[in-house]
Amino acid sequence: MKLFRLVMLLCASLCLAYSASAASVLQQYLPAAKVSDLVPDADGFGPIRADLAAAPVLKGGETVGWVFATSDFVGTTGYSGKPIHTLVAVGLDAKIIGVQLVKHSEPIVLIGIPEAKVKALVSGYTGLDLVAEAKSGGTAHEVDIISGATVTVMVIDDSIVRSGLKVARALGLGGLTPESEQAGTRFTLDAQAIAPADWMEAEGDGTIRRLSLDVAQVNAAFAEHADARARERALTEPPETTFIDMHAALVSVPAIGKALLGPAEEANLTAWLKDGESAIAIVGRGLYSFKGSGYVRGGIFDRIVLIQDDVSVRFRDRDHRRLGDIALSGAPDFTEMDLFRIPANVGFDPAKPFRIQLLAHREVGPIEKVFHTFDLGYQLPQKYLKPVAAPPVEVAAVADRDEGSAQADLWKRIWREKTLEIAVLGTMLFVLTAAFFFQTYVVRNARNFYIFRIVFLTVTLVFLGWYANAQLSVVNLMALFGSLVTGFSWQAFLLDPLTFILWFSVAAALLFWGRGAYCGWLCPFGALQELTNQIARKLHIPQWTLPWGLHERLWPLKYMIFLGLFGVSLMSVEQAEHLAEIEPFKTAIILKFIRAWPFVAYAVALLVAGLFVERFYCRYLCPLGAALAIPARMRMFDWLKRYHECGNPCQTCSNQCPVQAIHKTGEINPNECINCLHCQVLYQSETVCPVVIKKMKSRAKLAASPGGAPIHQSAAKV
Repeated sequence: MKLFRLVMLLCASLCLAYSASAASVLQQYLPAAKVSDLVPDADGFGPIRADLAAAPVLKGGETVGWVFATSDFVGTTGYSGKPIHTLVAVGLDAKIIGVQLVKHSEPIVLIGIPEAKVKALVSGYTGLDLVAEAKSGGTAHEVDIISGATVTVMVIDDSIVRSGLKVARALGLGGLTPESEQAGTRFTLDAQAIAPADWMEAEGDGTIRRLSLDVAQVNAAFAEHADARARERALTEPPETTFIDMHAALVSVPAIGKALLGPAEEANLTAWLKDGESAIAIVGRGLYSFKGSGYVRGGIFDRIVLIQDDVSVRFRDRDHRRLGDIALSGAPDFTEMDLFRIPANVGFDPAKPFRIQLLAHREVGPIEKVFHTFDLGYQLPQKYLKPVAAPPVEVAAVADRDEGSAQADLWKRIWREKTLEIAVLGTMLFVLTAAFFFQTYVVRNARNFYIFRIVFLTVTLVFLGWYANAQLSVVNLMALFGSLVTGFSWQAFLLDPLTFILWFSVAAALLFWGRGAYCGWLCPFGALQELTNQIARKLHIPQWTLPWGLHERLWPLKYMIFLGLFGVSLMSVEQAEHLAEIEPFKTAIILKFIRAWPFVAYAVALLVAGLFVERFYCRYLCPLGAALAIPARMRMFDWLKRYHECGNPCQTCSNQCPVQAIHKTGEINPNECINCLHCQVLYQSETVCPVVIKKMKSRAKLAASPGGAPIHQSAAKV
């Protein structure tokens, strides 16, 4: 029963960076919030409504506004891939009266941007008029971008405005009313529409819309900026030089897609899009790129955003494809041609007008920039639309949405989008499992096994670590125990498929092999340590073997660290997460060393130590390894073969174990073993293992003796 509980706990830990509670975000954070920090002249909060995740803000017993959490109403996923939780108080006149950033996992605070600066920006939304935002489609205000945190700020801005509009409409604040389906004629796409014959016709009838800016126009726009440095650093190119010439078309419309992309590319686009999804083509040329390079690092295109009413769509790399060519005759030459997919669940209506907002920047300091936005408006021409009768529908309130179904749809879509990554991880797990089950054959040739291990560890580091960011952490386990108090949602765990699969495989591996399956083969930072140590050996850097007595006194450190972190997590998971920076995983794997210098110096110091003492961090400091090692002795099988002579008198394996997991008595310590299988290579070695060498000599003597061969054959039959 204990073993069963252990497996269930480990499976449940999966991707615990996400909120595990089925309750609303407001229920989680409102009890700890001080009303005076959010709305200075208020007295307290009333109870959260049953039909809407909002609570009244009280003053003198009267309701002066409503407080809500942005994450309860809109997606707030930031640069880190985790939600940015913000509490917003909106007055009865639909003006924001207080904003407070309560929880985020953004790396912006780790690269030199003070968190206080971000919190100050968030509090600056006080006074925002949501009625004006509703009329303007969410653009009645200027976004105060912080250099180096573009994506984070844009996500915060988007979440505050869109969630504010949803709540204000649901509560009828400021005269706003819930959105309902418009009565009368509605439009849908006409599959029989006729495509334009050439580029000139497409531009003329509005099939393709254009935003063209020259240097003079951009300089004039930045001349109006409040920061005087924007004027001082004007572009020096001739005024008539093209800054950007950007065109857009809704290519998910069949006629437009076939004309602009050609039949073959349009068929590929149709296969790429799922039910309810749309796509736009954006092409451009000039001094300024509408893509930039930020999406390579963060996966988000931070220079463009699609806006329709109060719906905004920011494109990620998974919703992007390069466009090889334009099939429409007469098309100009463009330096950038790209397709962007619009997910089905964002509320986009291709029949309604929308705009592509371009964010242009100007450097005003070594690391400082100022920003200005330009709009490319788009309205699908009437010839691509046909009227349909609008059935009478009753629009549900915002709070009546089925979150269970929405989450299920979300994680299923994420799993579909991660098909390739899941397939690669599944292949890795299959290969590793097969290698463990048939280890006798796998380790028979020492050189081939060495190549196999180095290749596997390289894939672990590059694919699992640096590409997929599938690095497990002790934070996952600490968050699990915290979530057990409030309950957890399995659907939330499924939002990160690679982490889910890895934790499930770790739970299964603990039953068979102990912690070594993960620590020795699937941990990206462990792989980085071993690979750098192998390079050090090739460079003849001396290797240090710590005295056994010192080694025995050092390896318990990781258990002390884990227990300390676990104890802190019982009081505050957030504080434990800060202390868990003893793990260099975030620095070396997730952020790829792009971080403040103290963190980088710490991670590099551990790697340098590992050049001399193989897997130094794994042996003595890793709290995750300690957490997995605790149940290691409960494994059901002993797969590592030993001879009676191991330890007495032979000390070969003990001396050559890379992590000193084999005692002088010949016993393997399952708490410290990483299942590298090096001892199994030695077990069959005809040049190293004294037992094997002795057997070979005995056989040779037997074969050389008179009648030796027949005796050998007879013995073989027996």
